[in-house]
Amino acid sequence: MDELLDKSALAVNPGIEQPPVVNPDAIARIRKNRKKPLTVEEYVEGILEGQITVLSKAITLVESFLDEHHEMAQAIIEKCLPYSGKSTRIGITGVPGAGKSTFIEAFGKKITSWGHKLAVLAIDPSSERSKGSILGDKTRMIELSCDPKAFIRPSPSAGSLGGVARKTRETVILCEAAGFDTVFIETVGVGQSETAVHSMVDFFLLLMISGAGDELQGIKRGIMEMANMIVINKADGNNVEKAMLAKAQYQSAMHLFPPAASGWIPKVLTASSKEKTGMGEIWATINKYLFLTENNGFFQSNRQEQTKFWMYETINEALQNSFYSNPQIRSLLKDYEDRVVSDRISSFVAAKELLNRYVEVT
Repeated sequence: MDELLDKSALAVNPGIEQPPVVNPDAIARIRKNRKKPLTVEEYVEGILEGQITVLSKAITLVESFLDEHHEMAQAIIEKCLPYSGKSTRIGITGVPGAGKSTFIEAFGKKITSWGHKLAVLAIDPSSERSKGSILGDKTRMIELSCDPKAFIRPSPSAGSLGGVARKTRETVILCEAAGFDTVFIETVGVGQSETAVHSMVDFFLLLMISGAGDELQGIKRGIMEMANMIVINKADGNNVEKAMLAKAQYQSAMHLFPPAASGWIPKVLTASSKEKTGMGEIWATINKYLFLTENNGFFQSNRQEQTKFWMYETINEALQNSFYSNPQIRSLLKDYEDRVVSDRISSFVAAKELLNRYVEVT
């Protein structure tokens, strides 16, 4: 057979060895350049030096649901804690359409121009269906996001109360340790989130607009009672007179509320994010509030109360997670649901029995 092949006019030349699909030199370079995960000490050192990339990675650890990330994040926070607490924490909320992002950009640019370092923690609402968030606040604050003295961090609310991010308070600590002396916490809008934000800020600013119907009818009294200042935004063009009328209405309404424990009388101001007017007066008013509360002792006592509040909130969250993640409780839930739905047992008795069972198995 070999002799026939040798005499044949057809000849098959041996091919060359095929090269690998992936360039081995490229793989070697990638492996060589691949950075090792940062240690806790490296994270803390980078944060204290004001390295934004390291700060962003640390915040990602804080927001993670993985146990190993949680332990590392808590170690970082513990080491950053002595360097925190030196910023002015300002909560900003407002009715839909009030122009919160535009106002924050205009106000934030003024603050950085006065020599301050600003961190903006914008809470982005998570979808109840997909659990995802757009996280588009940087696209709405283009100028501020390019400012070297500003740091914008949009965070998903992850289904927590009223849209407040689960780890916002820990993020504030990291930002303060990184040298930011002013922190904005923007909420998703008027609702339950204001209560949570109010419990982590020094100053609470409520943004409103005029010419949108009955302004006083469209906002809850409880939120107005929490506000240290109401700013009527979009006071420009043909809207100036309406803004001044709304200012007078709100100012009258604020006098109907009982005196605040801080001794501060809430102010009502007007501003225009478009024309960047009124920002200086707003900042001066915030500083007046800080001067008053620091001298009468309310500032420090308020922060101490907030610290205790978040300790209990963390306990409640941990207990809830422990309860629902317990295998024996999870195996019983469906049966109890069916019994409650079919009226064989009341909701209260079912809850009590499940809690008693949880105590037994833990």
